[in-house]
Amino acid sequence: MRNKVVVTIGGRDYTMVAVEDEEYVRQCAQHVDQQLKQISSGHLSLADAAVLAAMNIADEYFKEQQAGENLRRQVKENLEEANRLKLELSEAKREIFKLSTRK
Repeated sequence: MRNKVVVTIGGRDYTMVAVEDEEYVRQCAQHVDQQLKQISSGHLSLADAAVLAAMNIADEYFKEQQAGENLRRQVKENLEEANRLKLELSEAKREIFKLSTRK
């Protein structure tokens, strides 16, 4: 189901149509509006400020994406290490069992 949500960005109202819930759409709009307010100054047009805000948001996005990739890589490496250690432990247990049955 599509939701129509009116949000205010840069002092202007926009009607957004989205499948996400209203709160999420408002949260996104608020983030864009905050970025726009941080950049806006008397000498920038709204269009220029919007482009700079979009660049900042894209920068955040790509950095978060890279951080996620780094975490996935770390998790994969940790799982591989855990599996290697499990095999080592299993091998050690077999060796202990062999040694204890020789007596």
